[in-house]
Amino acid sequence: MADPDLRARALIPAPPAPPATLPDVAILAGQIRLSSRALYGRDIAAYLAFCAGDQGLALEPSSLARWRAFLADQTTQSPNTINRKLAAVKRLLKEAAEQDLIDHERAARFAAISGVQKRALKERLKEHARTLITPAQMRKLCDRPNLETLRGRRDRALLHTLASSGLRVSEAAGLRWGDIVPVEAGYSLQVLGKTDIEPRTALLSLEAYGYITTWLAARPVESNYLFTRFQGRAARPLNTPISTVAAWQIVQEYASACELSHIKPHDFRRYFGTQLTARFGIREAQKALGHKSIATTAQYDLQPLLPGLSEGLY
Repeated sequence: MADPDLRARALIPAPPAPPATLPDVAILAGQIRLSSRALYGRDIAAYLAFCAGDQGLALEPSSLARWRAFLADQTTQSPNTINRKLAAVKRLLKEAAEQDLIDHERAARFAAISGVQKRALKERLKEHARTLITPAQMRKLCDRPNLETLRGRRDRALLHTLASSGLRVSEAAGLRWGDIVPVEAGYSLQVLGKTDIEPRTALLSLEAYGYITTWLAARPVESNYLFTRFQGRAARPLNTPISTVAAWQIVQEYASACELSHIKPHDFRRYFGTQLTARFGIREAQKALGHKSIATTAQYDLQPLLPGLSEGLY
C-alpha cells in the first residue's frame, strides 16, 4: 500500500525554478513611463555588467548588496544616483514576482537590501544641488539670448517659458501651440507631466508668450511644436521638437555665458516654486508646480529664514 504521506507530498506543487536570466524591463510596461524604462534599462545593464554577465549571479540578492558596496567604495557617484540604481533592480524583481516570473520570497529578499545613507556619502552631494537664484540672476540669464538671431529668439522664448511656468525641461521641450490656452488675465499651458494622468494647468507669463510669438513669427518652417531644432553648422531650421538634452544644453550655454554655470534646468523649477511660495503661499505654488504632495513643494522653497520673524510674538 502506498505511503499516504508520500501521496500528499506528490500533490504539493514544486516551487518554481529560478529563471535563467533577469527579466526584461519590458515587463514594466504600463507601470512606468517609456522614458523611465530606458533609464531602468541602463541601470539593469550596469548591474548585470557588475555581475560579469552571469545571469544566475545577478538573481542572487547578495549580488545587489555587493553592488551597493562597490558603487559606494569604488565610484564617485552620489548617494542619490546609487539609490536610484538599486531601486531600479528591486522594482524590476518586484514586478517579476507579481507576474510569477520569480518567487515572491526572492523578490522580498531583494527588496530588503537597503540603500546607501546620504550622510555617509554627503561629500558627494553636489554643492549646488539646491541653488537659490535671485530675480536679478534669472533676469540676466533669460535675457542673454540675442534677439537679432533666429536661434536667439527661440532660446529666449524657451528660457522665459521655463522661468515663468515652472515646467520640467522635458515638458517644455514637447510643448505644442495648442497647449497655450487664453485665459482672462493672459495665458496658461495645458501640460501632461511625468506623473499626470490628465493634463494639468501651468502658468505662462505675458512676457514669455510675447517671446514665443516673436520666435514663431520669424521661424521659416511650420510645426505644431513651439521649440524646434536647428541642424548642422548652417543652423538649418527643422520642424521637429528639440530634445530634452538639447534644452538642457541651451540652459547650460547661457548660464555659463552669465557666469552662472552651476545653474541647471531644474533650478528654474525650484526658482519658480521659491518665488510663488514667497509671494502667494505654498498652496498656490503646489498647484502651479503640479505636485500631489505639499511636502514635495516644500523642498522647492529655497528662501532662507529671515531674521526678526520671531520679534513681537509675545
